[in-house]
Amino acid sequence: MLFVPLGYCGATSNKLDEIHEPNLHVIRKLLITALNSKKTTDSLYNNLNAVKNKSALINGYMGTLQALKAKHAWNPYFKIKHLNDCQKTFTDAVQRDPHNIEIRFMRFSIEHNVPGVLGFNKNLTADREEIIKQVNNKHYAQADKALVKTIITFLLDSKRCTPAENTDLKKHLAAL
Repeated sequence: MLFVPLGYCGATSNKLDEIHEPNLHVIRKLLITALNSKKTTDSLYNNLNAVKNKSALINGYMGTLQALKAKHAWNPYFKIKHLNDCQKTFTDAVQRDPHNIEIRFMRFSIEHNVPGVLGFNKNLTADREEIIKQVNNKHYAQADKALVKTIITFLLDSKRCTPAENTDLKKHLAAL
C-alpha cells in the first residue's frame, strides 16, 4: 500500500510496503477527522501500522487511534480490547520518550474522556504535571505553536489543573 494520503518525509524505497516517517501535520489533521469517522480511524491506523521502525510519537498516534477504535466500536468487548491495546501502546510510547509533550497530551486527553469507572485514568496527574513542566520549559518537541495552544487550552478546559497551574498556563497561552 502506498502511503500517499498521509505523505511522508524522506526518500522512498522500491518496496511499496516499506513506509517511512509520515508527515505529522497531515496525521494531526486526519486525526481530527478520525474523531468522528470510523473510516478515517481505520484508514489512518492501517497506514501508520505499516510504518517500519515506528518512533515513540507514531506509537502515541497508534495509541490514540486504538482509543478511537474503541469509541467507534459498538461491541463492549471490542471497546475494552481497544482501550487495553491503547494503554499498552501509550505505556511503550511514554517509556521511549517520557518528555514528549504531544504523547503525554494524547494520553491525557484520552484518559480525561474515558469514563472513570473503566479505570483507564491512572496517568492523568503524571501526564498533566509533565505537560506543564514541558510548557514551562518551552520544550515542545515536534509540537508546533498551534498544537501547543491546543494543549494548553485543553488543559485549562479540563478543569484538572490547580489554580496556580491555571494561572501559569494562561500566561503561557497569552505569550504564544
